[in-house]
Amino acid sequence: MKPTLGYAVISSRPVLITGAAGFIGFHLCQRLLAEGRQVIGLDSMNEYYDVTLKQARLSRLKASPNFRFEHVDLTDRDRISALFHSAAPETVVNLAAQAGVRYSLTNPHAYAESNLNGFLNILEGCRHASVGHLVYASSSSIYGGSTRMPFCVHDPADHPLSLYAASKKANELMAHTYSHLFALPTTGLRFFTVYGPWGRPDMALFIFAKAILAGEPIDVFNHGNMQRDFTYIDDIVEGIARVMRHPATANPDWTSAAPDPATSSAPFRIHNVGGNSPVQLNRLIEVLEDALGRKANRNLMPIQPGDVPATFADVSSLQEATGFKPKIPIEIGVPRFVEWYREFYRV
Repeated sequence: MKPTLGYAVISSRPVLITGAAGFIGFHLCQRLLAEGRQVIGLDSMNEYYDVTLKQARLSRLKASPNFRFEHVDLTDRDRISALFHSAAPETVVNLAAQAGVRYSLTNPHAYAESNLNGFLNILEGCRHASVGHLVYASSSSIYGGSTRMPFCVHDPADHPLSLYAASKKANELMAHTYSHLFALPTTGLRFFTVYGPWGRPDMALFIFAKAILAGEPIDVFNHGNMQRDFTYIDDIVEGIARVMRHPATANPDWTSAAPDPATSSAPFRIHNVGGNSPVQLNRLIEVLEDALGRKANRNLMPIQPGDVPATFADVSSLQEATGFKPKIPIEIGVPRFVEWYREFYRV
Protein backbone atom coordinates (compact mmCIF):
# COMPACT_ATOMS: atom_id res chain seq x y z
CA MET A 1 0.00 0.00 0.00
CA LYS A 2 1.38 3.41 -0.95
CA PRO A 3 2.10 5.74 1.99
CA THR A 4 0.35 9.05 2.34
CA LEU A 5 3.07 11.68 2.49
CA GLY A 6 0.80 14.69 2.97
CA TYR A 7 0.17 16.11 6.41
CA ALA A 8 -3.14 15.50 8.13
CA VAL A 9 -5.17 18.43 9.42
CA ILE A 10 -3.98 19.31 12.93
CA SER A 11 -6.71 18.66 15.50
CA SER A 12 -7.80 21.21 18.08
CA ARG A 13 -7.73 18.45 20.70
CA PRO A 14 -4.56 18.35 22.82
CA VAL A 15 -1.59 16.05 22.46
CA LEU A 16 -0.61 14.07 25.56
CA ILE A 17 3.12 13.47 25.95
CA THR A 18 4.25 11.15 28.74
CA GLY A 19 7.81 11.56 29.95
CA ALA A 20 7.56 15.26 29.09
CA ALA A 21 10.43 16.24 31.39
CA GLY A 22 12.64 13.54 29.89
CA PHE A 23 15.19 13.99 27.13
CA ILE A 24 13.09 13.10 24.10
CA GLY A 25 9.81 14.23 25.64
CA PHE A 26 11.16 17.71 26.36
CA HIS A 27 12.36 18.21 22.79
CA LEU A 28 9.12 16.86 21.33
CA CYS A 29 7.03 19.16 23.52
CA GLN A 30 9.11 22.14 22.37
CA ARG A 31 8.54 21.16 18.76
CA LEU A 32 4.77 20.79 19.15
CA LEU A 33 4.43 24.02 21.13
CA ALA A 34 6.32 25.85 18.37
CA GLU A 35 3.71 24.51 15.95
CA GLY A 36 0.93 26.01 18.07
CA ARG A 37 -0.32 22.72 19.50
CA GLN A 38 -1.97 22.36 22.90
CA VAL A 39 0.30 20.00 24.85
CA ILE A 40 -0.35 18.16 28.09
CA GLY A 41 2.92 16.92 29.53
CA LEU A 42 2.95 14.09 32.06
CA ASP A 43 5.96 13.05 34.14
CA SER A 44 6.61 11.32 37.46
CA MET A 45 9.87 13.26 37.97
CA ASN A 46 11.51 10.13 39.37
CA GLU A 47 15.11 10.12 40.59
CA TYR A 48 16.61 7.68 38.08
CA TYR A 49 18.90 10.59 37.16
CA ASP A 50 19.41 14.20 38.29
CA VAL A 51 15.97 15.70 38.89
CA THR A 52 17.36 19.25 38.59
CA LEU A 53 17.97 18.60 34.88
CA LYS A 54 14.36 17.46 34.48
CA GLN A 55 13.19 20.55 36.36
CA ALA A 56 15.25 22.80 34.10
CA ARG A 57 13.67 21.24 31.02
CA LEU A 58 10.22 21.55 32.55
CA SER A 59 10.67 25.22 33.43
CA ARG A 60 11.24 25.98 29.77
CA LEU A 61 8.08 24.17 28.75
CA LYS A 62 5.99 25.90 31.39
CA ALA A 63 6.89 29.25 29.81
CA SER A 64 4.39 28.44 27.05
CA PRO A 65 0.70 29.18 27.70
CA ASN A 66 -0.14 26.14 25.54
CA PHE A 67 1.61 23.74 27.93
CA ARG A 68 -0.04 22.06 30.90
CA PHE A 69 1.95 19.85 33.26
CA GLU A 70 0.60 16.84 35.13
CA HIS A 71 2.83 15.35 37.86
CA VAL A 72 1.58 11.77 37.59
CA ASP A 73 3.14 8.31 37.62
CA LEU A 74 2.06 5.96 34.83
CA THR A 75 1.36 3.27 37.40
CA ASP A 76 -1.32 5.39 39.10
CA ARG A 77 -4.27 3.79 37.32
CA ASP A 78 -6.99 6.03 38.74
CA ARG A 79 -5.23 9.30 37.97
CA ILE A 80 -4.24 8.18 34.47
CA SER A 81 -7.84 7.18 33.77
CA ALA A 82 -9.15 10.50 35.09
CA LEU A 83 -6.64 12.46 33.01
CA PHE A 84 -7.66 10.72 29.79
CA HIS A 85 -11.32 11.28 30.61
CA SER A 86 -10.89 15.01 31.26
CA ALA A 87 -8.32 15.80 28.55
CA ALA A 88 -9.67 13.66 25.69
CA PRO A 89 -6.36 13.82 23.77
CA GLU A 90 -6.37 13.32 20.01
CA THR A 91 -2.87 11.83 19.98
CA VAL A 92 -0.77 10.27 22.73
CA VAL A 93 3.00 9.88 22.57
CA ASN A 94 4.22 7.56 25.32
CA LEU A 95 7.87 8.30 26.07
CA ALA A 96 7.72 7.62 29.82
CA ALA A 97 9.47 4.42 30.83
CA GLN A 98 12.13 3.04 33.08
CA ALA A 99 15.16 3.34 30.82
CA GLY A 100 18.62 1.81 30.88
CA VAL A 101 19.96 -1.64 30.01
CA ARG A 102 22.47 -1.87 32.88
CA TYR A 103 20.04 -0.55 35.51
CA SER A 104 17.68 -3.41 34.63
CA LEU A 105 20.29 -5.91 35.87
CA THR A 106 19.97 -4.64 39.44
CA ASN A 107 16.48 -3.10 39.55
CA PRO A 108 14.26 -5.45 37.50
CA HIS A 109 10.97 -4.67 39.27
CA ALA A 110 11.10 -1.03 38.16
CA TYR A 111 10.72 -2.23 34.57
CA ALA A 112 7.68 -4.41 35.27
CA GLU A 113 5.96 -1.58 37.15
CA SER A 114 6.61 1.28 34.74
CA ASN A 115 7.08 -0.36 31.36
CA LEU A 116 4.40 -3.04 31.67
CA ASN A 117 1.78 -1.89 34.18
CA GLY A 118 2.26 1.76 33.25
CA PHE A 119 1.96 1.06 29.55
CA LEU A 120 -1.19 -0.98 30.14
CA ASN A 121 -2.73 2.07 31.85
CA ILE A 122 -1.89 4.16 28.78
CA LEU A 123 -3.47 1.60 26.46
CA GLU A 124 -6.62 1.50 28.56
CA GLY A 125 -6.75 5.30 28.64
CA CYS A 126 -6.45 5.46 24.85
CA ARG A 127 -9.13 2.82 24.43
CA HIS A 128 -11.74 4.51 26.60
CA ALA A 129 -10.97 8.07 25.45
CA SER A 130 -11.18 7.18 21.74
CA VAL A 131 -7.64 8.41 21.09
CA GLY A 132 -6.90 8.74 17.37
CA HIS A 133 -3.29 7.53 17.45
CA LEU A 134 -0.92 6.14 20.08
CA VAL A 135 2.77 6.56 19.27
CA TYR A 136 5.12 4.92 21.77
CA ALA A 137 8.82 4.48 22.35
CA SER A 138 10.26 1.07 21.70
CA SER A 139 14.00 0.44 21.46
CA SER A 140 16.76 -0.92 19.25
CA SER A 141 17.64 -3.10 22.26
CA ILE A 142 14.89 -5.56 21.33
CA TYR A 143 17.02 -6.85 18.44
CA GLY A 144 19.16 -8.42 21.16
CA GLY A 145 21.26 -11.33 19.96
CA SER A 146 20.56 -10.82 16.27
CA THR A 147 23.64 -10.29 14.10
CA ARG A 148 21.75 -9.75 10.85
CA MET A 149 22.50 -6.17 9.83
CA PRO A 150 20.97 -3.73 9.33
CA PHE A 151 18.20 -4.40 11.84
CA CYS A 152 14.93 -4.50 9.93
CA VAL A 153 11.46 -4.17 11.45
CA HIS A 154 10.19 -6.93 9.14
CA ASP A 155 12.60 -9.46 10.70
CA PRO A 156 11.78 -11.34 13.93
CA ALA A 157 13.19 -9.82 17.14
CA ASP A 158 12.56 -12.50 19.71
CA HIS A 159 15.83 -12.80 21.63
CA PRO A 160 16.29 -9.71 23.85
CA LEU A 161 19.38 -9.68 26.08
CA SER A 162 18.07 -7.54 28.95
CA LEU A 163 14.85 -7.11 30.88
CA TYR A 164 14.65 -3.54 29.57
CA ALA A 165 14.67 -4.88 26.00
CA ALA A 166 12.12 -7.56 26.89
CA SER A 167 9.80 -4.94 28.38
CA LYS A 168 9.96 -2.92 25.15
CA LYS A 169 9.18 -5.99 23.07
CA ALA A 170 6.25 -6.63 25.40
CA ASN A 171 4.99 -3.09 24.74
CA GLU A 172 4.84 -3.84 21.02
CA LEU A 173 2.87 -7.03 21.63
CA MET A 174 0.50 -5.29 24.04
CA ALA A 175 -0.06 -2.47 21.54
CA HIS A 176 -0.88 -4.95 18.79
CA THR A 177 -3.49 -6.57 21.01
CA TYR A 178 -5.26 -3.24 21.48
CA SER A 179 -4.99 -2.44 17.78
CA HIS A 180 -6.59 -5.79 17.01
CA LEU A 181 -9.28 -5.82 19.67
CA PHE A 182 -10.27 -2.16 19.74
CA ALA A 183 -9.07 -0.77 16.37
CA LEU A 184 -6.71 1.59 18.22
CA PRO A 185 -4.06 2.88 15.78
CA THR A 186 -0.66 2.26 17.39
CA THR A 187 2.84 2.97 16.08
CA GLY A 188 5.95 1.76 17.89
CA LEU A 189 9.25 3.53 17.27
CA ARG A 190 12.48 1.66 17.88
CA PHE A 191 14.94 4.40 18.79
CA PHE A 192 18.66 3.94 18.22
CA THR A 193 21.15 5.52 20.72
CA VAL A 194 19.74 9.02 20.99
CA TYR A 195 22.09 11.89 21.92
CA GLY A 196 22.18 15.67 21.89
CA PRO A 197 21.62 18.78 24.05
CA TRP A 198 19.61 18.24 27.25
CA GLY A 199 20.49 14.54 27.06
CA ARG A 200 20.41 11.87 29.75
CA PRO A 201 23.35 11.84 32.21
CA ASP A 202 23.46 8.03 32.18
CA MET A 203 24.29 7.90 28.47
CA ALA A 204 27.87 7.37 27.25
CA LEU A 205 28.37 10.77 25.59
CA PHE A 206 27.30 12.61 28.75
CA ILE A 207 29.46 10.41 30.99
CA PHE A 208 32.47 10.78 28.71
CA ALA A 209 32.20 14.57 28.46
CA LYS A 210 31.94 14.99 32.21
CA ALA A 211 34.95 12.73 32.89
CA ILE A 212 37.17 14.20 30.17
CA LEU A 213 36.55 17.77 31.36
CA ALA A 214 37.33 16.68 34.93
CA GLY A 215 40.55 14.99 33.84
CA GLU A 216 39.22 11.59 34.87
CA PRO A 217 39.52 8.29 32.92
CA ILE A 218 36.59 6.93 30.94
CA ASP A 219 35.51 3.28 30.89
CA VAL A 220 35.38 2.13 27.26
CA PHE A 221 33.55 -1.17 26.99
CA ASN A 222 34.33 -3.81 24.38
CA HIS A 223 37.66 -1.98 24.00
CA GLY A 224 35.90 0.71 21.99
CA ASN A 225 34.95 -1.67 19.21
CA MET A 226 31.24 -1.38 19.95
CA GLN A 227 29.25 0.09 17.07
CA ARG A 228 26.18 2.21 17.63
CA ASP A 229 23.74 3.87 15.25
CA PHE A 230 23.96 7.24 17.05
CA THR A 231 20.89 9.36 16.32
CA TYR A 232 20.76 13.10 16.98
CA ILE A 233 17.77 14.33 18.95
CA ASP A 234 16.47 16.62 16.18
CA ASP A 235 16.21 13.62 13.85
CA ILE A 236 14.36 11.64 16.52
CA VAL A 237 11.85 14.47 17.06
CA GLU A 238 11.33 14.95 13.32
CA GLY A 239 10.61 11.24 13.00
CA ILE A 240 8.08 11.29 15.84
CA ALA A 241 6.37 14.44 14.57
CA ARG A 242 5.91 12.96 11.11
CA VAL A 243 4.67 9.62 12.42
CA MET A 244 2.13 11.41 14.62
CA ARG A 245 0.54 12.83 11.47
CA HIS A 246 0.29 9.41 9.85
CA PRO A 247 -1.81 7.17 12.13
CA ALA A 248 -1.13 3.49 11.74
CA THR A 249 -3.31 1.64 9.26
CA ALA A 250 -3.91 -2.02 8.50
CA ASN A 251 -1.71 -3.64 5.89
CA PRO A 252 -4.06 -5.10 3.25
CA ASP A 253 -1.31 -7.49 2.14
CA TRP A 254 -0.71 -8.92 5.61
CA THR A 255 -1.25 -12.66 5.84
CA SER A 256 -1.26 -15.05 8.77
CA ALA A 257 0.54 -17.61 6.62
CA ALA A 258 3.63 -15.37 6.52
CA PRO A 259 3.06 -12.78 9.26
CA ASP A 260 5.02 -9.54 8.99
CA PRO A 261 6.12 -8.49 12.54
CA ALA A 262 6.03 -4.77 11.67
CA THR A 263 2.50 -4.56 10.27
CA SER A 264 -0.83 -6.29 10.75
CA SER A 265 -4.38 -6.73 9.58
CA ALA A 266 -5.04 -4.29 12.46
CA PRO A 267 -3.95 -0.59 12.53
CA PHE A 268 -0.49 -1.39 13.89
CA ARG A 269 2.97 -0.34 12.70
CA ILE A 270 6.59 -0.54 13.84
CA HIS A 271 9.39 1.70 12.54
CA ASN A 272 13.09 2.08 13.27
CA VAL A 273 14.30 5.62 13.94
CA GLY A 274 18.08 5.55 13.68
CA GLY A 275 21.00 7.30 12.07
CA ASN A 276 21.31 4.54 9.46
CA SER A 277 25.10 4.83 9.76
CA PRO A 278 26.72 2.92 12.65
CA VAL A 279 29.76 4.51 14.28
CA GLN A 280 32.48 2.77 16.27
CA LEU A 281 32.65 3.93 19.89
CA ASN A 282 36.31 4.87 19.47
CA ARG A 283 35.32 7.22 16.62
CA LEU A 284 32.67 8.89 18.78
CA ILE A 285 35.31 9.52 21.44
CA GLU A 286 37.62 11.07 18.84
CA VAL A 287 34.90 13.49 17.71
CA LEU A 288 34.12 14.32 21.34
CA GLU A 289 37.81 14.96 22.05
CA ASP A 290 37.99 17.37 19.12
CA ALA A 291 34.87 19.24 20.29
CA LEU A 292 36.14 19.48 23.89
CA GLY A 293 39.73 20.30 22.91
CA ARG A 294 40.98 17.61 25.30
CA LYS A 295 42.17 14.02 25.06
CA ALA A 296 40.51 11.17 26.94
CA ASN A 297 42.29 8.75 29.23
CA ARG A 298 40.68 5.50 28.08
CA ASN A 299 40.20 2.54 30.42
CA LEU A 300 39.58 -0.32 27.98
CA MET A 301 37.18 -2.97 29.30
CA PRO A 302 35.31 -6.07 28.04
CA ILE A 303 31.70 -5.89 26.91
CA GLN A 304 29.13 -5.75 29.72
CA PRO A 305 26.26 -8.22 30.28
CA GLY A 306 23.14 -7.11 28.42
CA ASP A 307 25.07 -5.02 25.88
CA VAL A 308 25.07 -5.84 22.17
CA PRO A 309 28.21 -5.38 20.04
CA ALA A 310 26.53 -3.41 17.24
CA THR A 311 23.32 -1.68 16.17
CA PHE A 312 22.40 -0.56 12.66
CA ALA A 313 18.93 0.66 11.66
CA ASP A 314 17.16 -0.09 8.42
CA VAL A 315 14.87 2.96 8.22
CA SER A 316 13.16 2.12 4.94
CA SER A 317 9.73 1.62 6.55
CA LEU A 318 9.93 5.04 8.23
CA GLN A 319 10.95 6.64 4.95
CA GLU A 320 8.15 4.92 3.04
CA ALA A 321 5.54 5.98 5.59
CA THR A 322 6.67 9.59 6.16
CA GLY A 323 9.22 10.55 3.51
CA PHE A 324 11.86 11.11 6.21
CA LYS A 325 15.12 9.47 7.26
CA PRO A 326 17.59 10.73 9.90
CA LYS A 327 20.58 12.56 8.44
CA ILE A 328 22.58 14.49 11.09
CA PRO A 329 26.08 12.96 11.54
CA ILE A 330 28.03 12.90 14.80
CA GLU A 331 30.47 15.45 13.37
CA ILE A 332 27.61 17.97 13.60
CA GLY A 333 25.64 16.57 16.53
CA VAL A 334 28.47 16.04 19.04
CA PRO A 335 29.78 19.65 18.88
CA ARG A 336 26.20 20.88 19.40
CA PHE A 337 25.97 18.69 22.49
CA VAL A 338 29.30 19.99 23.80
CA GLU A 339 28.23 23.60 23.27
CA TRP A 340 25.07 23.00 25.30
CA TYR A 341 26.95 21.03 28.00
CA ARG A 342 29.50 23.79 28.55
CA GLU A 343 26.80 26.45 28.76
CA PHE A 344 24.40 24.51 30.99
CA TYR A 345 27.05 23.32 33.46
CA ARG A 346 29.21 26.45 33.08
CA VAL A 347 32.29 24.34 32.34
